[in-house]
Amino acid sequence: MIYLAEGPRVAIRYVSLRDFEELAVLHEESAQMLARWMPGGPIVTYVDFERYMARFDGPLHEGFLICLRDTGAIVGRVNVNNIIRGTQQSATIGYSAYATTTGRGYMTEGLGLLVGHAFGEMELHRLEANIQPDNGPSLNLIKRVGFQREGYSPNFQFIDGAWRDHERWAITVEMTRA
Repeated sequence: MIYLAEGPRVAIRYVSLRDFEELAVLHEESAQMLARWMPGGPIVTYVDFERYMARFDGPLHEGFLICLRDTGAIVGRVNVNNIIRGTQQSATIGYSAYATTTGRGYMTEGLGLLVGHAFGEMELHRLEANIQPDNGPSLNLIKRVGFQREGYSPNFQFIDGAWRDHERWAITVEMTRA
């Protein structure tokens, strides 16, 4: 495995087509847990996965996996979406853990690595995350990584059959240096 960044227990790498089978199993096992929080349905078929991967063909989106360093097993996923260059150098992140690996700190470590990669190699200045107010585990995760709450967006995103409110959280390069 070629990792982009490594921590004590996890590492991050780009998602690829060869990850389909492992991700399909993780999505199926976690479908009930994620349905309330994630837009779109789970990745179940190879066609779904190809459609998901196609979004990373251009410069606006990058897809990453959080993997256990010792085995390479996937424990989480992070997408860097809507990348804006020029005077903003910003993007929005979306992420998911999986039912079999939650509660072990893997996402905290992996998301920290992703922030470092985004502000280093990707040359971004700001990352945002939009999280539903009832998603306590995700809010706790984003706080642990150093994001700060910036605002509230009513009816922000259509998820699980309804328009959902979200809190907007962000982190900048300067915040990671403080």
